[in-house]
Amino acid sequence: MSNSNDTYKPDVLTANRPLLWGAAFLSVVMMAPVAWLVGLSIKSNQDLMIGTDSVFRAPYTIANYLNILHSSQVFGWFFNSLVVATGETLMVLILSSLAGYGFARLEFPFRRTLFVIVLFGLAVPEQAVIIARHQMFNWFGLHNTYLGLMLPGMSGAFGVFLMTQFFRAIPKEIDEAALLDNASQWRIFWKIMLPQTLPAQATLGIFTFLHGWNDYWWPLISATKKEMYTLTVGLASSQSNFAQSEGLGFLAAQAVFASVPALIVYVIFQKHIVTAVSGGAVK
Repeated sequence: MSNSNDTYKPDVLTANRPLLWGAAFLSVVMMAPVAWLVGLSIKSNQDLMIGTDSVFRAPYTIANYLNILHSSQVFGWFFNSLVVATGETLMVLILSSLAGYGFARLEFPFRRTLFVIVLFGLAVPEQAVIIARHQMFNWFGLHNTYLGLMLPGMSGAFGVFLMTQFFRAIPKEIDEAALLDNASQWRIFWKIMLPQTLPAQATLGIFTFLHGWNDYWWPLISATKKEMYTLTVGLASSQSNFAQSEGLGFLAAQAVFASVPALIVYVIFQKHIVTAVSGGAVK
């Protein structure tokens, strides 16, 4: 008698071959602009003035990246983006975790009403409140400050929603067992519940950091002094004044340089995104 393990199994790779080819094609389409940008960054500005088709021909150079090392302006913008994105990420993780735990595990008056009000933040576009926000920040003198650049990104309705749903998925028996041991609510949150939400926090942290790093709309309005520009605004100002810039290759090298921190953050924490999406962290 044949073993049950000898039963015929279809070739998974062959069955999914159209899907794999489609994914490979989309990957090439999405990576083509990135590859073009990298190619521009390693060409001399003199060659690019003749024609951008020289990207596919040698010689190549790293002179554009070396010029960045001598540009204090770019490093100043880099530092501003790092401060803003990191500050936003830390505050969103702290506030969203506390709010999510409160909405998911605590009983207090008007809890559901307040949660619905928070969710309304997901439906209101940023452009709808930009004038009121600009006036409020102007009254309080927050423009051209790190706090002014960070504050709008700290109030993330998506983070509260994500952490609330993640806390709700944790069995309530864990809370009850801790309460029987006379643990306080703060100890339950800090020692027991919070460590179980690390995948969700990593996912939220990556999204928040990328949003803060790539944000262009609010820094363009709030930062009117050149020393307070973030990388997105600074690079855009260089490109808009292309006649006075150091060349297309140098601008491309700046763009590649600006994308490296976001890429590093994603590579380090990408496994936590998969865990959070699959729900593998909650047993």
